[in-house]
Amino acid sequence: MLAIVIMVEHTLVLIKPDGLKRLLTGSILTKLAGAQLMIIGAKVVRVDENLARQHYRHLSDKPFFDELVKYITGDIHGEEFSRILAFVYRGEDAIAKIRKITGATNPEEADPTSIRGSFGRITTTGVFENVVHSSGTPEEAEREIKLWFQPREIVCNIYPVRETESGIIWAWPDN
Repeated sequence: MLAIVIMVEHTLVLIKPDGLKRLLTGSILTKLAGAQLMIIGAKVVRVDENLARQHYRHLSDKPFFDELVKYITGDIHGEEFSRILAFVYRGEDAIAKIRKITGATNPEEADPTSIRGSFGRITTTGVFENVVHSSGTPEEAEREIKLWFQPREIVCNIYPVRETESGIIWAWPDN
């Protein structure tokens, strides 16, 4: 008997402040629906500097890091746009499916039918206003989901948790 293994994955998607400012949420969600995945977590988040720095820590040595932090915290777009929409998607090959729909990080290199190809742009200061973020690997997805969401904010159990006096938290390798 031949066994078929279905690779169920989880991935984080962020609609960034420029997507909200330009009223692209509906258009972005419509494109993401094409992946035929299940949303298992969703929320609006006001991104503070600490969260932004943690999210982009892998780029902290880049010259554009501070601009990137200002971008995702909404500082570039004004107080009323200092938020993002965060989603956790679940399904077969979720990461690859979402990455195909979101497109290349650089909007000029993205497929014109992708979210970034359709709606992204590069500012005069060189910041990629690419409208969305999506996880690139299962390891990145786990780190990012645990950073942006608490276990109780996701409708199913996807990673190990542990109970503390203050409630249920993610079981990180170092705790």
